[in-house]
Amino acid sequence: MMRIDKFLAHLQLGSRAEVKKLLRGGSVTLNGTTVTDPKTKVDPDQDQVALGAEPLVYTQYVYYVMNKPADVITATKDAKATTVMDLLPDELYRPDIAPVGRLDKDTTGLLLLTNDGELSHRLLSPKWHVNKVYVAGLDAPVTPADVRQFATGIHLKDFTAAPAALVPLPGQHAQVTVHEGKFHQVKRMFGAVGKEVQSLERTQFGPLVLADDLLPGAVRPLHPDELTAMITAAQLVRK
Repeated sequence: MMRIDKFLAHLQLGSRAEVKKLLRGGSVTLNGTTVTDPKTKVDPDQDQVALGAEPLVYTQYVYYVMNKPADVITATKDAKATTVMDLLPDELYRPDIAPVGRLDKDTTGLLLLTNDGELSHRLLSPKWHVNKVYVAGLDAPVTPADVRQFATGIHLKDFTAAPAALVPLPGQHAQVTVHEGKFHQVKRMFGAVGKEVQSLERTQFGPLVLADDLLPGAVRPLHPDELTAMITAAQLVRK
């Protein structure tokens, strides 16, 4: 059960103050009866709420995938810089959405956004071993010694990075797969083997792969099969 003003606010019908005005105007009905008290309890799974003649369907959790462009910060708000939340279309925005982890300002690629805190935690925790795959542009080619060092784990100043799969690619590029997400981790790992990262794109998060047709800055809801795969990867059992 939840308050009807919270129900309406989550559906992007306005702030708590704005939806209270909406209720006082008499345009909201609960199971066919006009309701004006913002404290009225609603069961989203059972009750029928409507705004005028339009039924309102409540969704507890939302899940989006974004192709993050460069020069955008992974944050919910910032006074000066453009954030990933600023890229969300109005019809997708909810105030409780947050990015799952972070990509550096100059790092591009696949980013998840959700209000599902439990799933977000599991996807980020090294305990659940959810892989993140990046393609890095480097200032020098990857060597067999680099591959071996990544495979055994790399000692950094403040922690030892877990073993990671490093695959050389043409044109001084490389693919690296990690299941941790420490600050600047991939860049620091390459730095430890004498390589400077000149570009970095996340191409995969768990079973979710960045689609070629999702242009930089674009965002869309996860498809049901993608969500199921992500929940399975996080070993999350919903009651």
